[in-house]
Formats: sequence, structure tokens, C-alpha cells
Amino acid sequence: MGRVVYHVVGQRAQLRDGDVTCVVVEGREIALYRIGGEFFATDDACTHAHGSLCEGYLEGEEIECPLHAGRFNVRTGEATCSPATEALATYEVRSDGEDVLIGIPA
Repeated sequence: MGRVVYHVVGQRAQLRDGDVTCVVVEGREIALYRIGGEFFATDDACTHAHGSLCEGYLEGEEIECPLHAGRFNVRTGEATCSPATEALATYEVRSDGEDVLIGIPA
């Protein structure tokens, strides 16, 4: 497995439980989720019609695209409801004190 570089994308307190926000890391638009105190990250663009998942609806561990209601598991990136059939890329997320960091393959 290749090297991963971690980037600070915000503070833990900036994202409430059950929220999703967009961040840009090295030119990539990434959706950052907080669920049950844990953080997860996926590509922001739906694999079906490229809708912004940051504008979607987060329910449990699934994000629903606002365009055509395709859904994805934010933990695994797996497409869970058509018309989405292709998985999202996921990224490692870690905390360092209050900082939230996303790992991007180098």
C-alpha cells in the first residue's frame, strides 16, 4: 500500500454529530461526515450523476444524493440504492487533539 499524507481539514467542534460538510484537499472535493462521534470521508460527487453529497441527506450511515436519491454507505463507500451502482472513494480520517485530518494517497 502506498504512502498516505494527512491534511488538517478542521476542528472536531466544527462538525456536529449527524452533519456532513465539504472540504477540499489537494484539489479533491471531499464530503466529511460525523456519525456517533466518528468521522468518515468520501468523494463528494455521486458516482451516478455527480451531485454534491454535501448537499444530500444523511441518515444513519447512509448519504442520499440530492439529485436522484442514490445512496451510499459513508463508512465503506458502497452504493446501497439505485440509480447509484458504483462505490465512492473513501479516505482515512483521524483526529489529533481537536484537529480532524484526512489521509490522501501520496
